[in-house]
Amino acid sequence: MGQTLGLHGLPVCPGLRPTRSHFRYKSIVTISTLTPALAELDRQFAAAKEEASALVNGLNESQFNWRPDAHAWSIAECLQHLNIVGDRYVHVLERTLAEARVQGAKGQGPFGYGWLGNWILVNTEPPPKRKVKAPRSFTPVYGQPITAVLPTFLHLQEQLAQQLEQANGLDLARVKVPAPGFGPVKLNLHVTFAWIAAHERRHLWQARQVRGHAEFGAR
Repeated sequence: MGQTLGLHGLPVCPGLRPTRSHFRYKSIVTISTLTPALAELDRQFAAAKEEASALVNGLNESQFNWRPDAHAWSIAECLQHLNIVGDRYVHVLERTLAEARVQGAKGQGPFGYGWLGNWILVNTEPPPKRKVKAPRSFTPVYGQPITAVLPTFLHLQEQLAQQLEQANGLDLARVKVPAPGFGPVKLNLHVTFAWIAAHERRHLWQARQVRGHAEFGAR
C-alpha cells in the first residue's frame, strides 16, 4: 500500500491533521526580529531540528523502529509522539494568537514563568524526574518509516517558529493557551512555548538512550 501524501508532498503520519502553514527551511526565524525571550526559543527549536537529524542519520528502518524492550519506545515512536503533540499545539497556538492579536494583547516584557511554570518546566526537562504516561491520543503508532516521521518533525519546528513570529510583541504572560490533552488547563504563552521545547528535549534524550543502548538494533 502506498503512503498518503499531504501538503508539500510529505507523507502523512497517523494522528496528524493537515495544515495550511508554509513549508520553509531557514535559520529558523530571523532572530533579530524577535524579542530576546522568543529568539531564545527559536534557537531551541532550531537545535531540536539538528539533534533529530543527527539521531536518525545513518539508521535503517529496522534500527529506527527498534525497541529496547516491549514496553519502551523506539526512536521512531519518540519522534512520532512529538509530532502528534506538536501538531495539536500548533493548531491551538494558531487560534490563540489570532484572537490575541485581534484583542490587542500586547506587552513588552520581560516575562517570567512564575512558580507553577518553573515547576512544570523543571519536571519536563531531561533526564525525566518522574514518568508520565502519554494520553492515548498522543500515543504513537509502531512501525512508521523514517520518510514519514523525520520530515514531519523538521517541518513542525518550522511551524513552531512561525508561531513565535506571530507571538512577537504580544504579552506572553497575559495570553493563555489551552493545554491539549490536559482538560481545562491553560498556561501562559511563554510557558507554553518553553514547555514544547522542553518536551522535545525530553523525548530526544529518550531517543538518544535508545540509540546508545548496548544491544541497539540487535533484536
